Amino acid sequence: MQNAPGVAVVILNWNGKHFLQRFLPSVLSAAGSYEVIIADNGSADDSVSWLQENHPAVRVILLGQNFGFAKGYNEALKQVAADYYVLLNSDVEVRAGWAEPIIALMEKDKSIGACQPKILMEDNHTMFEYAGAAGGWIDALGYPFARGRVFDVCEEDRGQYNDSTSIFWASGAAMFVRSAAYHTCGGLDEYFFAHMEEIDLCWRLQLAGCKIMVCPESQVYHVGGGTLPKGNRRKVYLNFRNNLIMLAKNLPLRTLLWTLPCRLALDAIAAWKNLLSGDTVFFVAVMKAHIAFVNWCIFKRHSGVMPLTKKTPLQGWFNRSIVWAYFVQGKRKFSEIVGHKPV
Repeated sequence: MQNAPGVAVVILNWNGKHFLQRFLPSVLSAAGSYEVIIADNGSADDSVSWLQENHPAVRVILLGQNFGFAKGYNEALKQVAADYYVLLNSDVEVRAGWAEPIIALMEKDKSIGACQPKILMEDNHTMFEYAGAAGGWIDALGYPFARGRVFDVCEEDRGQYNDSTSIFWASGAAMFVRSAAYHTCGGLDEYFFAHMEEIDLCWRLQLAGCKIMVCPESQVYHVGGGTLPKGNRRKVYLNFRNNLIMLAKNLPLRTLLWTLPCRLALDAIAAWKNLLSGDTVFFVAVMKAHIAFVNWCIFKRHSGVMPLTKKTPLQGWFNRSIVWAYFVQGKRKFSEIVGHKPV
């Protein structure tokens, strides 16, 4: 009889005692034989002492400082022995049996490198949540979107995306990843610090020949914006900077030569639009992101985690522009843009 695979649910914590108090009990009660680990990113609150007092059996990895999402997970996972890692945000509620369908799917198909559950809003279980919804896609200009979420518009979950299928990226809010594939591809790119790093990893996993999947039979409930709220200047900066770096890293040069100027122009339009609307924070953050990207191109281009080369088409790739579909054609749903037939 084949031994059950080792599964480690690793929650990266930074000053998140309130989330641990609220959601860790659901993770522990649903864990079964899976190990639950808290990796603490140098929290300044009393998260660690609270864990030691209230959940002394839970393993805590002390990282000593805030390494961000990417390096925080890389450092923590060096100390975790398991066949599968589950990168789970501290602001996610789970239910009994949530992990088993995904592990079964990945055990059945060894080519799957990463997989995510269906992600719904924690405060409204009928709505898809921004960070991943029913599986991430990306368009030709590098804009991420998802089955059930385009830009800021989240759809109601009516079962229209209940098919288990290939996607481009799995959400870092609840990502199941094969440990061997994670380390073979170099893990998360630490230069990113936070934001876009899971999309970059999934891109590299695909380039290495792995599938990225969504398994809606499993579902979780995510608060979202737990570390950096929407509109935060640091969040805007990291999103714009990291998205450009991701494109520069992973796109073939002949594609990048036309994609990058288009993206820089669209970013600038968005920045000026926000400035004229009175949002100077957004404008300054985007301009700083562009300057930082240029600096990365000059000084860091060959120091990060670089991709492999894949000749087969990428899954979850929309070879057109969602900016055009959304803002010009007025399409708000994934099914309207990609042509997905609801189940």
